[in-house]
Amino acid sequence: MLDAVDVALMRALQGDGRATYQALADGVGLSRTAVRARVRQLVGSGAIRIVGVLHAGVLGMEVLGQVSFSVSGPVGPVLRELAPRDAVTFAAQTAGRFPLVADLRVRDDEALAGELAALRALPGVTSVEVFRADSVIKDAYSSVRTLRDIVIDPLDWRLVRHLQRDGRASYAELARQVGLSQAAARSRVVRLIDAGVVHVTALVEPSVVGADEQLGFGVRCRGDASATAVRLGTLSGVSFLATGFGRYDIVGAVTAADRNSLVESVEAIRSNPDVAHVETWEHLSVAKERRRGDTGAPAVPVAGEEERGLTAHGSQGAQGVQGARSGDPVSV
Repeated sequence: MLDAVDVALMRALQGDGRATYQALADGVGLSRTAVRARVRQLVGSGAIRIVGVLHAGVLGMEVLGQVSFSVSGPVGPVLRELAPRDAVTFAAQTAGRFPLVADLRVRDDEALAGELAALRALPGVTSVEVFRADSVIKDAYSSVRTLRDIVIDPLDWRLVRHLQRDGRASYAELARQVGLSQAAARSRVVRLIDAGVVHVTALVEPSVVGADEQLGFGVRCRGDASATAVRLGTLSGVSFLATGFGRYDIVGAVTAADRNSLVESVEAIRSNPDVAHVETWEHLSVAKERRRGDTGAPAVPVAGEEERGLTAHGSQGAQGVQGARSGDPVSV
């Protein structure tokens, strides 16, 4: 059972997964030794994973889209076709107006158009509708951050890979892994974090915090979608929000401990005077889920770029149109 101190530590680690034990102790009013034991217990029990999450802009995968499918016949065969596709980061059978949704992450709009053409041609697919994200307003799983211009060399990439596996690895351990001095490893890691290349955060297991109810939603607005999304982001339970264009003006997600709380959150969204229409969907069966922070995602943009280095260019810091889903890490 988690107490208020555990929850406070989780929140602090979501904001900065490499926060020192002393800084965490100062925040919760316990000794450094007690906080260290609690964090180790949270990690050891599987309640949280502390990992480095690579900024999508570093890989050039800036365009994010959510696709809703109309399907003739069973949904299962279409899901099995979607799962192996590299551009698909999430695919699930849903309860709602559409029986299937998928999230895509691609390099540019031309690549998105090509992927959509391929998806429309899949057996059983009768039509697709698309939401193309242009800005992430809220992401409870990883801070919405700006990527600054930075040159990333092979040693940087090796550090990033180690952080993806263990976000709290000590500077001494990172130095041993990549063949640097401890001071040099620390300097590089701080530079990568400050530039937005990687964000070290705690991914929280939903069942641990009682966030067992999850719902995706789309909103059509009467006025400024960005301003509306900012206001919706203050509502209890809203864990993800992105503005864009296509099927909706805003796509988001809600997490809650129980069905009543979920209903209250959706009602609060509907009560906003600038919300003209809300559509919701529940994920019944997840066929593919590439979580932010998973070590399976490549840590280098394309073959060969690790050897010659890469310049990452600043962007708006979009994090993916995933929101809260069954099995996703959640905010507390």
